[in-house]
Amino acid sequence: NIPVNATWKQNGVTIAGGNGYGDATNQLYYPGGLFVDDDQAVVIADFWNHRIMQWKNGDTTNGQVVAGGKGAGNGLHQLDRPSDVLIDKETDSLIICDWGNDRVLRWSLRSGTTQGEILIDNISCWGLAMDKQRYLYVSDVEKHEVRRYQLGEKNGTPVAGGNGQGDGLNQLNVPTFLFVDRDHSVYVSDNDNHRVMKWVEGATEGIVVAGGQG
Repeated sequence: NIPVNATWKQNGVTIAGGNGYGDATNQLYYPGGLFVDDDQAVVIADFWNHRIMQWKNGDTTNGQVVAGGKGAGNGLHQLDRPSDVLIDKETDSLIICDWGNDRVLRWSLRSGTTQGEILIDNISCWGLAMDKQRYLYVSDVEKHEVRRYQLGEKNGTPVAGGNGQGDGLNQLNVPTFLFVDRDHSVYVSDNDNHRVMKWVEGATEGIVVAGGQG
């Protein structure tokens, strides 16, 4: 929990990349979503390098390729423009939004892993989140909705949007990144509506919590 009177340092510190764009292990190329684990290691969806990079706490020089990095493609050993990633601590694995392949993959972090497995396919996924009960939330930028899945489930349940593309309170327009709070409310970056929406669990429409003024 962050205290209400918390203050922030005025200057940030580079912890990953910062050496121009490229595909070396000290570079990133259009980094997308990221996730910080309990050890302060950071995993990053390195979009145009078609890989997931891990930067361990204290090592700001070079990252490590932990998924993909074999060129763009749809093989299980490849990724195509991954947009977001998180770590499932229960299985010590990555959950990856493999946007260019319209699929969500699970990829073990155990050494020797060379490919992922498909959890969900035929989904234009962009953002991911997981709640304390390990339900997976995925945004779909073509169906303009967010769905919640039990791991292993293929269809999921709509929890935000799903009423076509638009700017109504029951609609989304290219939903991208997500956050789920302890009450299972879903916060959605509603990209093309220039707003952030909050959908309380079970709600049929959302609440504008930021933006939405054009």
